[in-house]
Amino acid sequence: MSTSLDHLKATGTVVVSDSGDFESIDAYKPQDATTNPSLILAAAGKAGYARLIDIAVSYAKEKGGNIDAQVENAIDRLLVEFGKEILAIVPGRVSTEVDARLSFDKEATKAKAKHLIKLYESVGISKERILIKIASTWEGIQAARELERDDQIHCNLTLLFGFGQAVACAEAGVTLISPFVGRILDWYKKNKPGPAYQNEEDPGVQSVSKIYNYYKQHGYRTIVMGASFRNTGEIKALAGCDFLTISPALLEELKNDASPVPKKLDAAAAASAAPISKVSYVDNEPEFRWTLLQDSMAFDKLHEGIKKFAEDGNTLKALLRKKLEA
Repeated sequence: MSTSLDHLKATGTVVVSDSGDFESIDAYKPQDATTNPSLILAAAGKAGYARLIDIAVSYAKEKGGNIDAQVENAIDRLLVEFGKEILAIVPGRVSTEVDARLSFDKEATKAKAKHLIKLYESVGISKERILIKIASTWEGIQAARELERDDQIHCNLTLLFGFGQAVACAEAGVTLISPFVGRILDWYKKNKPGPAYQNEEDPGVQSVSKIYNYYKQHGYRTIVMGASFRNTGEIKALAGCDFLTISPALLEELKNDASPVPKKLDAAAAASAAPISKVSYVDNEPEFRWTLLQDSMAFDKLHEGIKKFAEDGNTLKALLRKKLEA
């Protein structure tokens, strides 16, 4: 019997696993996988992944330098080791995130992206199988623009909550964006409680639907990958979206559900939907920043997300530091 997960794939949506726990990925046969500092931190705490930490620590000690340099080398190598393991399971690409503390530094973001790609290449993984994840700040979008154009490094722009961010990313020619659905819902439930916010009435679903329709109407090739889901209702409401990255828990729910999943988003339908006027931000920093500031939800969630990813990255670094100093 076909499952809801099968039905979702049949709509044309590429299913991506949102997990650092690669032991759980294979059961759902995703095309790609995404990671972030929080997911890697959660996975790294499990005994089964100790060998990857050992590899990263050994690598950092061999590279030498002071303890801060060793910690930096260890975490970069750990991210790559997780990515390498995931790529042995999925046929497509894995997303690996740049340190969130670099979210407001274009040049440092570019340098870290290039370093991660070199590390992947050193373990036999070509850059075609990697998406470098970068926060959708002004600096992050400009870094991705130059990485895509000058170095053919494919980027996944994450922590994307506002329409202006999505427009600038498409104009920058990034490979893929990750608009967050569940975190948008979280903000609305906290700040504008009352409505049920279910399925198509979910503000996160509405945000991704608008971005998808805008991209299709104006011929942008950037992939829209809905992310950060709170329930399978949100996922089903976005069936037909280019990609959806889904946690193992929700993938399991879909696998155990046999209900149909009709296609909700469609490129041809988007082209004939209510027209969305074309706007531009990628070359206008003041307008980009002003637009983001006017969207309280997007502004709040972007900065909150950067802070949380940085905190989890620091916790991971503290774990590695302890191993290096042992």
